[in-house]
Amino acid sequence: MTFLLMRKIYLFMKLFSIIFVLLISGNLHAQVRTNVQWTEQTSLSPADVIYYKPASKLVWGDFKGKPVEAGITAAITMSGFGYSASMHASGQNGQLDIKVYCFFNKNKSWVKPDKKTAYILTHEQRHFDVSYIAAKIFIDKVQGASMNSSNYNTLLSRIYNECIEIMNDMQNDYDEQTNNGQHKQNQEKWNRFIDDKLAIITN
Repeated sequence: MTFLLMRKIYLFMKLFSIIFVLLISGNLHAQVRTNVQWTEQTSLSPADVIYYKPASKLVWGDFKGKPVEAGITAAITMSGFGYSASMHASGQNGQLDIKVYCFFNKNKSWVKPDKKTAYILTHEQRHFDVSYIAAKIFIDKVQGASMNSSNYNTLLSRIYNECIEIMNDMQNDYDEQTNNGQHKQNQEKWNRFIDDKLAIITN
């Protein structure tokens, strides 16, 4: 069976995902404790997005965008991750609160009406899964970084950009190695690979 080429668009959250609130008094180099949490409280419209939950899967009804009828693309998935950060420091002590979110944009994701198969939906779900894996890598890197009240802004931005690159590379490798879902054997390999990754990071 031949499947149409499935092209992916990945959403970069740089422009609206990074919010810094700096409330610092005392020593500008105060060491800080980092607190990272998942959140669904963001500037994104609740009507536009679905936030990633490991136990929940996408359904075709989540793809609200208008399909582009021309061309061979069967479906488009728009997903990504972002964060907000606030620093509260006084003297030699402080706390950096970071809230991370992973999302699927319903209105920018679409599928052609005659391509709503379970196989293609699984391929699309895996792109959302990859965004979540990249978000978790971001969290791990942030928690392992030595931050203070003067360097956290630069470090967070650098780590975020690194993880966006990791996400994009993984998305591209996934599509290339599965031939956009057409190579069923490689699709199964990626399904197992992603499931293994999710099992590790959700435990």
